[in-house]
Amino acid sequence: MLITEYRLDLVTDALRAILPLKHPADASLRHYFLEHRCGSNERALVAETVFGVLRHRLFLEHACTPTPSARATPRRMALAYWVRFGGYNLRELEPILKKDEAKWLGEVKAIVMDAQPLSIRAELPDWVIEQMRASGLGDEHILATGRAMQNPAPLDIRVNTLLSARDEVLQQLTHEGHDAMATPWSPLGVRLRNKPPLNKHPLFVTGKIEVQDEGSQLLGLLLSPKRNEMVVDFCAGAGGKTLMLGAMMNSQGRLYAFDVSEKRLANLKPRLARSGLSNVQPQLIAHEHDQKIKRLAGKIDRVLVDAPCSGLGTLRRNPDLKFRQSPESLAELTAKQASILASAARLLKVGGRLVYATCSLLPQENRAIVDGFLAAHPDFALRPPAEILAQHHIALDTGNCLQLLPQLHGTDGFFAAVLERQAA
Repeated sequence: MLITEYRLDLVTDALRAILPLKHPADASLRHYFLEHRCGSNERALVAETVFGVLRHRLFLEHACTPTPSARATPRRMALAYWVRFGGYNLRELEPILKKDEAKWLGEVKAIVMDAQPLSIRAELPDWVIEQMRASGLGDEHILATGRAMQNPAPLDIRVNTLLSARDEVLQQLTHEGHDAMATPWSPLGVRLRNKPPLNKHPLFVTGKIEVQDEGSQLLGLLLSPKRNEMVVDFCAGAGGKTLMLGAMMNSQGRLYAFDVSEKRLANLKPRLARSGLSNVQPQLIAHEHDQKIKRLAGKIDRVLVDAPCSGLGTLRRNPDLKFRQSPESLAELTAKQASILASAARLLKVGGRLVYATCSLLPQENRAIVDGFLAAHPDFALRPPAEILAQHHIALDTGNCLQLLPQLHGTDGFFAAVLERQAA
């Protein structure tokens, strides 16, 4: 796309509005487009550049400040992104460059990445690297994870098995000209490389598909709820996993969708209406110790705890999260995660199963929470996820807990532990 003064100004203005990160970047970008009418080409350029700058912000800030007096302005960051990562050459940009910018951009292009600190190469803040190192993760692992997180995620969808089958959905999407393929792990997933808008597609409108990352689908398969069981999705949010669990139960039994956010549960309602499910009961709770939860203690067969977390496993989709989280917010989250897990575990019958999951890369939110729980609850035991996945004909073994990484599995970063309640 030709970069004109108008397009550069538009991108610069958008970056100026979004880079303070007072709100999630995707929400800020939607708000920006509501206030600034522009063509589809300009919208695509702005969105690609904003998220590209966020993915590569640590490198770009370094590149934009070669001297103490230089500033990493939105304009300079956009230009540096286009030259270094956006596929533009200096000749294409020359008509819009100011004095000395061409020379500086040539220097940006010549920066040797291997000579940079790990935080710049991995595009991860120092505090995140410190947390990963403190948990015994080596720099090669951190670098590979960080680099994988710099790539945009594909679009994964889950087929609603109540209403359709994966082969049927694949056939229709392929017939329409979409670059669609079966996901390699989940038997319910389809991956779309060209990321078409689906909110008005007949398959979506009729409830046959839902947007859901393949890694998230594997969490539902680990829980494996059965027909006529009593099941709880403890942190249901907008209900993506709830809908999957309900379909796996063939809409039989009782499925509680708990959440502390009325807005998130409201977003579940239209999805629930499309899904064909009749066994879901959304429940607004005040906190993890709500009386509604206490009344169900010892009565539930399966519990999914998709715990609130840093979200650092979703940086391919939400690169701003690495700048919106901090050591302080992590400490608050880990305390909350431990409390939620302990409360949710009280729901289980003897022989019941709980899956604790996060979309975080940090062991502090993952194995450390599980180990702390097991130390305090000797009537619970870990079950290897590979055993359960094998029942679904999925050959995936990452040890005593499920650990998904984009560079290894092509999914977002996910962690899951399967906990089963033993007789006292």
